[in-house]
Amino acid sequence: MSNTIRGRLLLWQISALMLTGLLVSIITYLLAWDAFNKMRDYGLEQIAHTVVRHGVQYDNDEDVRNDRGQFVSQIWAADNSLFYSSLDNAGPPRQAPGLHVIESNGIEWRVFTLREGGLTIQVATTSASLARKFAAIAPLLLIPLVVLVLVLGLLIRAAVGRALAPLEKVRTEIGQRGVMSLHALDTRGMPDEVAPLVDALNDLLVRLDQAMAAQRRFIADAAHELRTPLTAVRLQAQIASRAGSDREREAALAQLAGGVGRAAHLIDQLLHMARLEPSARQGAFEPLTLDGLIKQTVADFSAQAEARDIDLGVGACATLGLVGQADNLRMLLGNLIDNAMRYTPTGGRVDVELAETEGNAVISVSDNGPGIPAAERERVFERFYRVAGSDIPGSGLGLSIVRQVALLHGGRVELASAPSGGLLARVTLPLR
Repeated sequence: MSNTIRGRLLLWQISALMLTGLLVSIITYLLAWDAFNKMRDYGLEQIAHTVVRHGVQYDNDEDVRNDRGQFVSQIWAADNSLFYSSLDNAGPPRQAPGLHVIESNGIEWRVFTLREGGLTIQVATTSASLARKFAAIAPLLLIPLVVLVLVLGLLIRAAVGRALAPLEKVRTEIGQRGVMSLHALDTRGMPDEVAPLVDALNDLLVRLDQAMAAQRRFIADAAHELRTPLTAVRLQAQIASRAGSDREREAALAQLAGGVGRAAHLIDQLLHMARLEPSARQGAFEPLTLDGLIKQTVADFSAQAEARDIDLGVGACATLGLVGQADNLRMLLGNLIDNAMRYTPTGGRVDVELAETEGNAVISVSDNGPGIPAAERERVFERFYRVAGSDIPGSGLGLSIVRQVALLHGGRVELASAPSGGLLARVTLPLR
């Protein structure tokens, strides 16, 4: 039988039906056998009383032959001599009055003995004879069982089919769905056992629809954002190719290199964002030293900070370790520092600090740039969103990546005003 719910239900239910039918048949057989014996015993008693009233008379030898194998009639006189026997030297020995089951000469007998008027009348039959008679009618006892199994089997099959109809309906409806039709399934009329499954499927469909919508939105935004730098690169390449002097050509090539760098940075940020999508998170969480990671990341940006005359350094830095993804946390720190340095004017200051607060590691990156208005501090975490009026080049993905990495580690990101008047970005990560 196939590995289906329908097949399993039918197998278990019909097997239970067969087992129950077999048990009932055995009980019925035993009860019928007991009733048959009692009826035959009652027949022996009736024959014995008939012999007392009417005696034993056979019209011919044919009657004697017909009686053999069914009943043995015996009569003893008052002096204990055998007065009559329907079978010569083949009957059981005389018994006390009443019903007896005895064995004589290897043959089991059922005997009824009656004492009346000085005579002892005994009527007996063999158990083998009773068994043969019962075996002739025993097959008839199986007819109700066969009818029961057939009828109930068909009814069980029909009932299982109707009970599983909602599942079949759900399967058919899901099979007809496409990626553009992820609306919820109708739960009206669903059985209580199926409704939770359909509700779970509906929740999954909602999440899939949201993920597909987010993916389509991300692709559209990425295409839109990439169009601008690529268009600029194409124009700058055309200008460089038409330059009339080496000086103009070098200036055009410098602008071309800057445009390529901005496009490369945007693509790099897009790749980072794609790796942070739930379906692509495959990095292992491992123990790491957070203060060492911060110092190494600050050292990586030191040359860039020196070139822009920005004082980049590590302030108060507690020695803390946690379990996380080193590459993603390094990306988080890099985006925070890069974002702070982009908006910090020449000769400005960027400080990175690490502290422990209530079982959490708190990373703080502050600058003395223009900061972000309080009304826009939540929106800057959206993909490709940039503060209006800002002429600083960027992709609009840095803070979105920071939030995704923080959420991946069970943390959060907050923006506030720095004491120096710029922006303070605070990342809180649980140590446990």
